[in-house]
Amino acid sequence: MKVLVSDTSVLVDLERGALIESCFRLPFEFAVPDLLYRRELSDHGGPELMKIGLRVEELSSAELGLAQSVRGQHPKLSLPDAYAYVLASSRAWTLLTGDGELRTLAQAKKVQCFGVLWLCDQIFDSNASDATMLLTGLEAIAGHPRCRLPRAEIAVRLERYRAAIIK
Repeated sequence: MKVLVSDTSVLVDLERGALIESCFRLPFEFAVPDLLYRRELSDHGGPELMKIGLRVEELSSAELGLAQSVRGQHPKLSLPDAYAYVLASSRAWTLLTGDGELRTLAQAKKVQCFGVLWLCDQIFDSNASDATMLLTGLEAIAGHPRCRLPRAEIAVRLERYRAAIIK
């Protein structure tokens, strides 16, 4: 089964849209590095995420060194983001991120990388949730002041979900 390594921004957006459980119905395994879990999730819904299937992965000593190196070369990345990148890249897993700097690094290094909108597509295409729930969820994500998703891409999906509801 394909493993998707998430950064915090993706999980936050999915929570805003009440789409986390739909994602965990997809045929993927979701993972985060242990540092990210401890710093950003353990007191903010992390135990609930683990109950529905989130994997918390420890980096090897070699991966820890690589994460420190990545962080040094890309100081705009947070340490948890560097850990997520290394976890995905070193294990040939897919990275999920909403962070522009992290996405740019992944693309430059040919690490497969997707974001929230791709996950919405996967939910829709696999019927892991109905179109009404996706519409409501994506509207909630898009309506948040910190939403960084591309507006044109949001509009395409909202129209797709509305069309599916009308059928």
